[in-house]
Amino acid sequence: MAARDRATEPCPGTAHKSFGDDERLDWLRLIRSKNVGATTFHELIEHFGAVSAAIEALPELTRRGGRRSPRSIVSRDEADIELQLARKIGARLVCLGEGGYPLRLAAVEAPPPVLYIKGRLELADAPMVAIVGARNGSAVGLKFTRTIASDLGQLGFVIASGLARGIDTAAHKASLETGTVAVLAGGLGSVYPPENEDLQNNIGEVGLLVSERPPMFKPAGRDFPRRNRLISGVAAATVVVEAAKRSGSLITARYAGEQGREVLAVPGHPLDPRAAGTNRLLQDGAGLVTCADDIASALAPILGATGLDRSERRSLDKTDGRSNTPAAELDGSSRQQVVDALGVSPVDVDELIRATGLPAGQVQIVLLELDLAGRLERHGHQLVSRKDAI
Repeated sequence: MAARDRATEPCPGTAHKSFGDDERLDWLRLIRSKNVGATTFHELIEHFGAVSAAIEALPELTRRGGRRSPRSIVSRDEADIELQLARKIGARLVCLGEGGYPLRLAAVEAPPPVLYIKGRLELADAPMVAIVGARNGSAVGLKFTRTIASDLGQLGFVIASGLARGIDTAAHKASLETGTVAVLAGGLGSVYPPENEDLQNNIGEVGLLVSERPPMFKPAGRDFPRRNRLISGVAAATVVVEAAKRSGSLITARYAGEQGREVLAVPGHPLDPRAAGTNRLLQDGAGLVTCADDIASALAPILGATGLDRSERRSLDKTDGRSNTPAAELDGSSRQQVVDALGVSPVDVDELIRATGLPAGQVQIVLLELDLAGRLERHGHQLVSRKDAI
């Protein structure tokens, strides 16, 4: 099958859910509530089955987790104001599973429950390749980026990147006509870097802008690694063109590897510090890229026959993981067992279950209570640790 046919082949299992306005508002209320991150959001839904039920349970869960001061749940009016701001800038909110939510991002661990998007929604279902690299890209690196981005577009791939200076900007500009997705660290109504305002506006018209942040959110340094996880998450492969030994591009590559995606790198001159990171990736087993065909060949086994595997799609409809023991029926000694088993060093949840001898559902609900009370730290990969009470 030709690369172009392979890239444009529709993925199986792409039927989308349909959300009403009230349900979409509830999703936004829950994820914006204090101490509710993506992981906690999904575990709440797995336990309670519906967002509305999870919202209703939050105050009691937080109290049992040990929080003394009353918690404030985001009101419907507050959530509605956020939605109105999004509409004013031409953006729309999509929940996990809705049309416009990138298919591969739905498959990562703890995918963002809600996203704001603006532009061509159909690009969210297209096969994507992420291209990232140095903000101070060399002339050769920028030229190579433009070449592979354009060539991949002709092969039917959509290019994803982070709208940063340098390599990201070159990748977006070269793929505007064929399809590009910009994942932002800030809100869709906030421009960063300032010099990319026109490019961001253009992508919002002919490409697709994506953010998990409120519309006018201005990003800080800690927000960019979070964005990098989404860049790798939307794509089947991440290509690093130029990167120093310590750079955000290498963080994106690390996330891609953790998400089971292809990691590819462009070799560079040993004396150029912008090649130190990419050359290290190649030494560690990343795929070598010299042209767009190298990328298409690496993705052929993944996209050629199966597209997006149904097993990669995460569904919030499943009920088999819900606890059989209501939270109210847990006694104080069971909760204390979990608290005592937790330490400041990260531990796997399965180890907690073995150490306490409690049913998995009971341990999970105690962790939820501690999390909502601000007494739990989540480290990814089912690792948790205790932190001081608020």
